[in-house]
Formats: sequence, C-alpha cells, structure tokens
Amino acid sequence: MAAPAWWQRGAVYQIYPRSFADGDGDGVGDLAGIRGHLDHLSDLHVEAVWLSPVFPSPMADFGYDVADFCDIDPLFGTLEDLDRLVQDCHDRGIKVVLDWVPNHTSDQHPWFRASRSSRDDPRRNWYVWRDGAPDGGPPNDWRSEFAAVGPAWTFDDGSGQWYLHSYTPQQPDLNWEEPAVEAAMHDVVRFWLGRGVDGLRIDALQRLAKDPLLRSNAGAARRHDQDWPTAHERLRGIRRVVDEFPDRMIVGEVYLLDLDRVVGYLAGGDQLHLAHNFVFLHLPWDADAFRSVIDRFEALTGGEALTGGEAWPAWFLGNHDHSRIATRYDDGGHGPARARAVALMLTALRGTPFVYQGDELGLPDAVIPPDRVVDVDGRDPERAPIPWEPPSVAGPGAGFTTGEPWLPLVADAERLCVRRQAADPDSTLSLVRRLAELRARSRTLQTGRQETVDAGPGVLAWWREHDGERLLAAVNFAPGPTGLAVLSAPAARWELLVSTDPGRADPPDHGAQRDLGRVRLGPSEAVLLRVHGD
Repeated sequence: MAAPAWWQRGAVYQIYPRSFADGDGDGVGDLAGIRGHLDHLSDLHVEAVWLSPVFPSPMADFGYDVADFCDIDPLFGTLEDLDRLVQDCHDRGIKVVLDWVPNHTSDQHPWFRASRSSRDDPRRNWYVWRDGAPDGGPPNDWRSEFAAVGPAWTFDDGSGQWYLHSYTPQQPDLNWEEPAVEAAMHDVVRFWLGRGVDGLRIDALQRLAKDPLLRSNAGAARRHDQDWPTAHERLRGIRRVVDEFPDRMIVGEVYLLDLDRVVGYLAGGDQLHLAHNFVFLHLPWDADAFRSVIDRFEALTGGEALTGGEAWPAWFLGNHDHSRIATRYDDGGHGPARARAVALMLTALRGTPFVYQGDELGLPDAVIPPDRVVDVDGRDPERAPIPWEPPSVAGPGAGFTTGEPWLPLVADAERLCVRRQAADPDSTLSLVRRLAELRARSRTLQTGRQETVDAGPGVLAWWREHDGERLLAAVNFAPGPTGLAVLSAPAARWELLVSTDPGRADPPDHGAQRDLGRVRLGPSEAVLLRVHGD
C-alpha cells in the first residue's frame, strides 16, 4: 500500500486568527501570535493548519468579506509575515492551508467599486446585477444565509439595479458565469500556491454555481441559488490549476445537508480532495445516527465508478460558525465528557480529522454580554480567544493578549487554559496529545480498513485493521454505564490503549481478558483497544 498523503495522515487544525494569539497587544490575534505558539501545534502532531481569512477586509464578516485576495490585512501582519509563518511551519513538518473565498468579495473591493460605478463599466458583469420585480421588489425570492439580513438582494441607488449577496450586503456575489471572473480567481489560486501555501479551504463552494436564469426557490424541486450542476465543472477547473503545483490539497466547505450531493463534489478524482461533512456536524448525540452517516459515506464512496477511486472522508464536529462541542452536546452536564469522547472518535475514524482551535482544550462557548456582541449571525461564543495562561498570573488577557481581548474569554479560563492543562495528565489537552501521538505512529489509524460493528444499544463501535493489527474503538452515547457487546468478536486478549475517562480503573489482569463483552464503558466514555487473537 502506498504511503498516505500528508492530508490523510493526521489532523488539520483550524486557526481563527483573530482569536488564537495576539503578538502586538492590540487585543486581536495575528500572524506573529501564531508564530509564537507553534510548539503547541507540534505537540498536537497536526499535519496542517488552516487559517481563516487573513486578507485585507473591512471586517463586515470578519475577513470573509475580502477587499484584496493577494495581500494580508495589516491587522494580522504583512505578506512577509505570512511567508515567515509558512516557512516556520514547514520547518516543523506542518503544512499551511489558507481560506479562499471565491463566491464573493467585499463591497470595498476594487472590482465591485468599478462594477457599481456604471452599467457600462467593463466589470459590471463580474457581479450579479438585475432589474427588480414588476412590483419594485427584489428580482426573486432568494434569501441571505444570515437570517438577520433577509433578502439576498440590495438595491443600488447609483445604478438603479439590485445586486446579489448570499451573505451580508457588504459581500456581493461574484458572477462565475463571466469567464473573466473565473480566470481572475484561478490567478488568485496560482498566487498563493506559487508562494508556498500547501492547500486551500474553499469557502461556500456550493454557492459558485447558481441558476443563471435566477428563478425563485419557491415550489422548485431543488434550490436555484446554490449547488447548480455547473458547480462540478467549475470545481474541475480549479482542481486543474491546483494540480499545476505538486503535493497540494483543496478541501471544500460544501454546506449541503445531503450526503449524496456532498460526495458528488469528490467524484471522479478530479474535484476536491476532501469535503467538509455538515451532515455529520449536525447529528444529534445518538450512536445510531453517527453509525448511519459513517456507513453511508463508506457505501457512497467505495465504488470506482462513482469516485474514480475511493474518496477520502473528512470528519469534524466544530468550527468557527457553530457552537462548541462541549456546549452543543451538554445534555445534563455531559458536555465536557462528550467533548473528550469526540476527540477519540475523530482520531480513530478512517479519514482526516479537522480540529477547531480550543477543542483540544474542551472549551465551551463563551458568554457574550449584549454590549460585546459583534457578529451578525450570533457566532461570537465559539470565537472567543484562546486562554493560554491563568488569568491570575497573566492578567485578564489570559496570555492571549496584553491588551483588551476583542471578545470575552471563557468563564473558566483559569482551569481550562493551556498552561494548566499541559501540567495535568488527566486534562483534555493531555488526552488529545496522547491520541495525536498514537495516530502519528499508527498506520492502522491513518489508513487501516474500517468496519462498524454492533456493540449494543447506545454504543458506536468500529474495527480498524492493518497488517495484522486490530484496533477496536467504541463510544458510549448513553448517559449511564454500559457493556461492550461485540458479539462477532472472536476469543481474544485485549489491552486498553486509551480511555477518555480519567477516573477509569481496570483490574490488573484486564489485558488477559478473553471476552470483549466484559469491557464496561462509563457514561459518555470512549475507548480504544488493541485486540490480540489466539
């Protein structure tokens, strides 16, 4: 078997630069802050870091409204700072992935300023402009992704037409029906990959292709404002540009809650390398639900005819747009234990784990007072800065900044900060480090065969096998203790490699057990076992 690609071996760690580490004391994270904490990433054995946008931006959507695709916002540093970060990461064997936003620009981008200046401007068709409906309203019924915004159209008094924005009015959609737009965005890809960046995360990929007739969504069999069939040929064009550079990777934010359609963006081996699986992200805390999606992905991607080779999964349960794992799954106070179980699950599943900064600490959502709210879509709680040091020692910035943090930190920063957890062998950080080290030296966990197994009610379990090694991972989704009823397991000795329960106590002879049914799991506990046959 060929060695796995770098993007298959281990985790991709998402950095939200505003909230990772502040190097200049202005209260906002930056590239210098990231460079100062690369030891943390090395200790997590991450294969790559993905940086949320660091390009020049008015920050209407905190960087996802890009005013220049080929520069760095002074808030974060300079192009030279980015170059130094890439080099420092490469020196540590860490790849760098940038967040590319091809669906839209800022309304302050020179392209849009030209486009709105006149109906006759050469860049007019670089954006989606239309006359209004006969009643004077927007051209159709399309809505912004942000509920607070409402219609996805804004009227421009200067030119007397409406322009499309899938997000805020400050983020006008580019018109990918215009060949010059596609060519310009391909040049953006070449700029960054030519500069040494290892990959791109493609934001809002499903939005690149819309019904060119702009028909309304009401009553339609499928939405007209995204995921139009032309998306796949546009993606293949992007992939051809990426393939001009060796050993590069693209991962897509394909925000579709339909696994069949998500897999379509991986088909043929000439589109995405990886696709974020939002079906997985939105699952309830239920073993059967998780098993169903895991098995469904395997069933959809195992065939040569569909994928041109076996497609590779990407698993994640947290990012900058969604409530943190420890909060989202905190039913009856089980959030912290479930966040630990998720860490083992993502490590042990076949596929690439994506880890959002702070999830290695088990951070919950921060409490944001009304007068500190800044995001249009209520995403501030999961974007709170990382606490590096105890506030009792480092002050209220908790080592994130010497100034006033742009958002409040989590309430329990004293206990949850990196320094406290690094010194505690039972902490979530110590657990995640152990899991990452285990995967880094295990071909079984990286690329081994996977098969889910019936392990009893409320338990998700699966085998990983490679070159004679057999590992069994199991997660107890139940709120109480349960047995591991792996009925199909042969008589075998087993040894516990990792448990997410720091208080677990096994009998001294547990490694001599010959019945996996005698393994007990505590509430919300996950375990990884090595199983030895006779």
